[in-house]
Amino acid sequence: MLADARAQALVDGFATQWLGLRRLRSVVPAPDLFPEFDDNLREAFEQETKLFVGSQLRADLSVVDLLRADYTFVNERLARHYGIPNVYGSRFRRATFDDGARGGLLGQGSILTATSYPTRTSPVLRGNWLLEHMLGAPPPPPPPDVPALPDRGAGGRPASVRERLERHRDNPVCASCHARMDPLGFALEHFDAIGQWRATGATGAAIDAAGVFPDGTAFHGLAGLKTVLLSDHRQFVRTVVEKLTTYALGRGVQHHDMPAVRRIVRESAAHDYRWSSLVLGIVRSLPFQMRRSES
Repeated sequence: MLADARAQALVDGFATQWLGLRRLRSVVPAPDLFPEFDDNLREAFEQETKLFVGSQLRADLSVVDLLRADYTFVNERLARHYGIPNVYGSRFRRATFDDGARGGLLGQGSILTATSYPTRTSPVLRGNWLLEHMLGAPPPPPPPDVPALPDRGAGGRPASVRERLERHRDNPVCASCHARMDPLGFALEHFDAIGQWRATGATGAAIDAAGVFPDGTAFHGLAGLKTVLLSDHRQFVRTVVEKLTTYALGRGVQHHDMPAVRRIVRESAAHDYRWSSLVLGIVRSLPFQMRRSES
C-alpha cells in the first residue's frame, strides 16, 4: 500500500494536517527584515517536507527516522537558502548533512517559518509546536490576562528573546508553562524566522541555543534536542500513532481509544516502528473497525 502512488494522499492529507503546514501559507515574514523570502521559497519549503515524508513512507522506514534522518530534499532556491553548494535548477534532489545542523523534520524551513512571528523567532511558538506535534503533550492555553513579552531587557536596554522571556517567567503564572516550552524552542534559536542558520541574533550577540528542562536535563542546539527526543522515542511514536489514528478515524482520539493506541505502539516495536506496522495496527484496531460512517 505504501509503495503505491496513491499513498501520496497520506502525505498531502495526514502529514500536512499533523505538522500544521497550512499555517505556512498564511505566514508573511516582514519584507524589510527578510527581503529574500518570496512565494518561491514558501513553495520550496512545503515541497521539501512533502518529499521528505513521502520518501520515508515509500521506503517503509521507522517513524523515528523522521527525527533522526540526516537528509532532506532541495532545489537550487532552497539549497541557496540553506547554504548547500553545487545544487542547480528547479528539480528537487536528496541532500545529506554531515554536520548535524539540519536533517529530519526539525531542521526544515516549513516548520521553522510556520512557528515564527513575521519579525522574529519565537521559542514559545516552537516549543509549543514541539510539545503538541512531536510529544503529544500540549500545554494549557494561557490565561486571559497574561502579560505581553517585554519589548526590552532590564533597564530598557536591547535584549535577546531569551532575556526577555526570562523576565516574562518572573511571573509565577507564566513560569509553569514556559518552563516546559521555552527550553525546546531555545534549541532551535540558531534558525531565524525563515529557517536560515545564524550565529548571532538581532542584538548582535552570539546565539545561545542551550536548553534545560525542569528536571535538570540539559541539551544544546538541534543535535542536542534530537538526542533528548530520541532518548525516549516511544513518546514520539505514540504521538505519531495518535495523530495517524485521528486521521484514520476522522475524529479526535478519546480516552477509550488509548488502549488500542498503546497496543499499536507495543506491537510495532518488534518492527522498529515502521510505517507499515503502524498502518496495519490501526487498520486492525477496534476503534477503526468499529468506526461509523456518516449516513
